[in-house]
Amino acid sequence: MTSPVSLVVFGARALDADGIVDDFWVAASPDRIIETGTGAGWRRFAGGAGAGDADATRAGATGAASAGGDAGRRTAADGGAGAAGAGVEVVDAAGGWLTPGFIDLHAHGAGGFAFDDGVDAMRAALAVHRAHGTTGSVISLVANPPHLLEASLDAVARLAADDPHVLGAHLEGPFLAPERKGAHNPLFLGHPTKHVVRDLLSASEGRLAQVTIAPELPDALDAIETFVSSGVVVAVGHTEADFDTARAAFDRGATLLTHAFNAMPGLHHRHPGPVAAALADPRVTLEIIADGVHVHPSLISLVFDAAPGRVALVTDAMAAAAAPDGAYRLGSLDVEVTEGRAVLAGTDTIAGSTLTADAALRTALAAGVDPVAAVSALTATPARVLGRPELGTLRPGAAPHLVLLTPVFEVTRVFA
Repeated sequence: MTSPVSLVVFGARALDADGIVDDFWVAASPDRIIETGTGAGWRRFAGGAGAGDADATRAGATGAASAGGDAGRRTAADGGAGAAGAGVEVVDAAGGWLTPGFIDLHAHGAGGFAFDDGVDAMRAALAVHRAHGTTGSVISLVANPPHLLEASLDAVARLAADDPHVLGAHLEGPFLAPERKGAHNPLFLGHPTKHVVRDLLSASEGRLAQVTIAPELPDALDAIETFVSSGVVVAVGHTEADFDTARAAFDRGATLLTHAFNAMPGLHHRHPGPVAAALADPRVTLEIIADGVHVHPSLISLVFDAAPGRVALVTDAMAAAAAPDGAYRLGSLDVEVTEGRAVLAGTDTIAGSTLTADAALRTALAAGVDPVAAVSALTATPARVLGRPELGTLRPGAAPHLVLLTPVFEVTRVFA
């Protein structure tokens, strides 16, 4: 039985992996996109409401990013003129961009809250990211003692059971090269032995979506196969791996490169390293942190050109994202944030970012990345990485996760 339409958005510039479509409309139920089109076809879902009717809310009426707040809205149920179908919210996008909801494969917190601090902190940080367009989040966890990691995995599993926008957990630690530990406590790093892998998979209750592994570690290549056979996406990262070792990891099933260029050897003309191995392998997607700190804009555009359809923009955001400068914690380590740049206290070691997904999009666009490619890197590409074809698209049948943005890509409304 077809679900009733509850939302109509019209007058938009659609932007997703399929391209750009002007004068676009979408009609959606609470659980899926019912139909899309151009022109005035949306009216039949809205009971005859027109662009000038009181129940056709201007997209920017809230004056700020919204993850479902009621300010500035009117629906047919409110008794607006030109009544739409009962309970249908009709939104005039007024020529703004309409994209699928953003998917972030790699984040650690926001708004002063860290994902490592339990369910309540996870919820609070997720709300901040959703206000900036992220409707699908993988909860990234830093290296911690096994009992704390297992507790965090349990918390993610409980949260994901209640919140379909939580797409699982990402263990960025503990299977990292000590020489490339970045902002992870070296005391909590270890090797992916069979029993450790087994215990983490058990604690995740099937909600472990992703794990980062340095493939040169003992037992790493076997662990990659074990994780992949359990449905976990394996990423190469925080590694000293050379080109051949990274390629061996991809041959064993790894399909992602954790924040390309960061915490790994860079491109070198005689020692190409893991970035070159990932660029050369059509099975592999490369994460990029587009905050203007982690990767130079020229390299952002270079990677998009070299690996079309295989770049995932991620935030790697820690608790200071969308929060003031100051002192924070990342796992067990102290972090200082100055002018939006996060470093381990007393060092120059970058400790995640203060990025949100919409800001990453704007950075990529400023670097010269094509808008379709940039939006795809926040939507269709991460959805493909996770094996979630119902996400990251504006096609009928997809999840009704939508973001409205101004012509300069500032978020005005989030529908999730």
